Amino acid sequence: MKPIRIAYLVSRYPAISHTFILREICALRNLGFEIHVASVNHIDRPVPHLTETERAEMSNTFYVKQAGIFGALTAHLQTIFTHPLRYFAGLWFAFRLGGVNLKKIMYSFFYFVEAVMVGQWMKKHQMNHLHVHFGMAAATVGMITSRIFPVEFSLTIHGPDEFYDVYQNHLPQKIVYAKFICCISQFARSQLMMLSSPSYWNKFEISPLGVDPDVFAQAVPYVPQPHIFQILCVGRLVPVKGQFVLLQAVEHLIAQGRKLHVYFVGDGPDRHYLENTVQKNNLQPYITFAGAINQDRILQFYRQADAFVLASFAEGVPVVLMEAMAMQIPCVTTHITGIPELIHPGEGILVAPSDVEGLAQAIATLIDDPALCRKIGIAARDSVMQHYHLQTNTQHLANIFSQHLSHPTD
Repeated sequence: MKPIRIAYLVSRYPAISHTFILREICALRNLGFEIHVASVNHIDRPVPHLTETERAEMSNTFYVKQAGIFGALTAHLQTIFTHPLRYFAGLWFAFRLGGVNLKKIMYSFFYFVEAVMVGQWMKKHQMNHLHVHFGMAAATVGMITSRIFPVEFSLTIHGPDEFYDVYQNHLPQKIVYAKFICCISQFARSQLMMLSSPSYWNKFEISPLGVDPDVFAQAVPYVPQPHIFQILCVGRLVPVKGQFVLLQAVEHLIAQGRKLHVYFVGDGPDRHYLENTVQKNNLQPYITFAGAINQDRILQFYRQADAFVLASFAEGVPVVLMEAMAMQIPCVTTHITGIPELIHPGEGILVAPSDVEGLAQAIATLIDDPALCRKIGIAARDSVMQHYHLQTNTQHLANIFSQHLSHPTD
């Protein structure tokens, strides 16, 4: 039997904050799938900063915007001459997405330009199914592609970003035109159900993400200064991640006489503000900003951590929490969106978003009770092994693809 061949379209690939997409693609290939990747935007770091695996992926990825005007003109001329009716039907479809708003019409035209380029790339590689992670701009490109070329498209919906403006993201239309939609959580599925008729609910497949527990394995605790509790927070430095709330909680804990140190791993527009806050409040001895860290170096930060804290206001189901849990690191995070599906009672501590005192108390509980830390860590890894094992969940995704794509491309 010939392998199932799938085109993946990603907004940016590879990207330091979306390594789970790379892992998924590699795991599907290990299961015998033939995956080709197109990325709307170029990589997010200089080439020397990429891991070896990322460099290999980059060399085999089609970068839409990098193809430039010549690439766009070539793709559009080829489509006009070979499928003129489909071409103009797709253009009309794109314009209708913009409605009467000139700015939206302009963006829809840009998406149409990219869709034609993606469609010609798929035609060149003889692929007839396109899968897109996240339901935003790249998914709009994918949907338009499916209206021009004889291809089907599917989505993986993460949330909550896609749900902030469902009409700007054209989610109702994507539900209609998608062959199927993978939801990484019941929360994500519920939001799509809210937007659609029950007649479409059979399209929604639960497909959780996962981590490799052999890579993110239990480590011998690293304690260079046993009296200082090491806290790790991994994520982009953006308002939604709630890092400022964590800084406020740290102030509470220091005022109580707790000895701790927080490592922020990640970068983003909030870094300057957070660093200024640290300096203003004399928190420099307690805080380290490590910047963005590649996957080949992230393990050393996990191995030093006594606890992992994520004070987010909005999340899907964070892979960084899965990674920490797999390494038996007790997690403190917020009771929002899909997180309670990941962390059940006894597998971590959940607090209300924005609750500074509640966050500080949860961290203090872990500082004061090493036995509880160990108990939570063991239960957390067991849960990841059972429900968020990368190989198991990728096999489940492979089964979804196989079920819906019953006729592999020759």
